[in-house]
Amino acid sequence: MSDTIFVAGASGAIGRRLCPLLIKDGWTVIGTTRSAEKSSILRVLGVQPVVVDAFDRDALISVVREAKPSVVIHQLTDLPFALDASRMAHARVRNARLREEGTRNLVSASMEAGVRRVVAQSIAFAYAPGPRPYTEVSPLNTCDAEGGLTARAVESLERQILEGPFVGIVLRYGKLYGPGTGFENPAKDGPVHVDAAADAARLAVTLGTEGIYNVAEEDGMVSSRKAVSDLGWNPSYRYQ
Repeated sequence: MSDTIFVAGASGAIGRRLCPLLIKDGWTVIGTTRSAEKSSILRVLGVQPVVVDAFDRDALISVVREAKPSVVIHQLTDLPFALDASRMAHARVRNARLREEGTRNLVSASMEAGVRRVVAQSIAFAYAPGPRPYTEVSPLNTCDAEGGLTARAVESLERQILEGPFVGIVLRYGKLYGPGTGFENPAKDGPVHVDAAADAARLAVTLGTEGIYNVAEEDGMVSSRKAVSDLGWNPSYRYQ
């Protein structure tokens, strides 16, 4: 088994907190960024940087095959810092495309490279209105006129990961706060500190069976009991 993990979206808010945890665990980490300027940030973290656009299928397949990882972690997003309201309308469209097309390309690359496990970022705030707390079997809000674009893209991402020829684990993160997110304090309705979110991905590299896991603090909105039980996840975890 390869001791290499390929982190797609390593320069993002979760990726920057996750990569040092993986390196501390003894993994060789190869991480992607779309920006050559961010390569230096990854190098400081101990990551081997690769500049690649997830929409470039052939290039992505090439770099994953060259990396020969045993695990791929999907942390790709395309959102403005602090979810800047003036930019979110366009960002939702770009991010939905990334969840669908970018995921498709990353799954293809993982298949070509013979990856054994893929851990993917999803969200825990796309559930359809219904009984709370929401669990992993609660329906997504795909029919909603306003939020349906996001929920349908999430549904596509999750289906692609779970139907792949590898162990697919989907982490439905709550609303991020903490370093690099633009939010200092937790929001209501299922927040999660970025360090705890990163640690869930670290744990999912070696623990848990194929499926979906909510990863959010318990405040009555979302139940993360499965992640606590199966992954040993602690929502109070903070990176030291």
